[in-house]
Amino acid sequence: MAKITQLLFDCDNTLVMSEELAFEACADIANEILAKRDITDRYTGEQLIQDFVGQNFRGMMISLQGKYGFEMPKDEIEFYVKEEENQVIAKLEAKAVPCTGVMEELEKLQRSGQYDMAVVSSSALRRVRASIKKVNQDKYFKHDHVFSAATSLPKPTSKPDPAIYLYALEKLNKKATECVAIEDSRSGALSAIRAGIPVIAYVGSYPGDAKRAEMAGKLIELGAQVVMKDWSEFESCLKQIEDQPVERSEANL
Repeated sequence: MAKITQLLFDCDNTLVMSEELAFEACADIANEILAKRDITDRYTGEQLIQDFVGQNFRGMMISLQGKYGFEMPKDEIEFYVKEEENQVIAKLEAKAVPCTGVMEELEKLQRSGQYDMAVVSSSALRRVRASIKKVNQDKYFKHDHVFSAATSLPKPTSKPDPAIYLYALEKLNKKATECVAIEDSRSGALSAIRAGIPVIAYVGSYPGDAKRAEMAGKLIELGAQVVMKDWSEFESCLKQIEDQPVERSEANL
C-alpha cells in the first residue's frame, strides 16, 4: 500500500471557481492582440475555455501565435502577461467563490493533520494567492506551499509540462509516490501524470452530467486513477489510491 503524505491541489476550478472569470478577461486581451495584427477572428471567454483550458496566459499566447502564424516580441508578451494578470485578479477579487463542497473537505483535512497540503497551479502566483484569499482558503496552505508554473520556476512554463510538479516535489522534499494530485483538466492531469504522481480527476466544476462524463472518460484515458464527481467523495477517492500498490505511480516515471 502507498503511504500518501502530501496532497497537491490544482487551483482553478478545483479549489476556486475561477476559470470562467479568468477567461472573460483573457478573451478581451486575446482579441486585442488579434485585432492589432488585422486578424478578424474573435474569442469569447467560453471559446477560450474550450480551446485552452488548463493553460496559463503565457501558454495561451504561444498557442495563439502558432494557430495564426505570427510572432510577438518578448516585451509585448510581458506587457500582456502583466495586464492579463491585473484584469483577472480584479475579477477574482470581486466574484470568485469556492468550488462546491471543497471548504468542508479542506477543513476536515486540516483537522486530521494526516496530510501536508499544497497548491500547484499553472496560473501566476499573484492570481493564485488572490483566488484562495478571496474564498478564505489561504488558511489551509502555508505561504511557501503555493506553486505557480508561470511564476515559481526559473523558466516560466505551463501545464501539461511536468516542471511545476517536479519543482513542488523538490521543494516539499517528497517522492511522487507519497503524493496525490487533484486536477480538473487534461493539461493539469497530464502534468502530474508525467511527474509520476497519481491523480484524482475532479469533474464537479463542469456543467451538466454529459460534460462531466465526457471529461471523466478523457482523464481516466490519460491515466488518472479515479474520478471524483463531488468533493464529498474525496475521502473515498483518496482511499482507493492509498489502497493501490506503490508500483502504480512508479510505472509512470
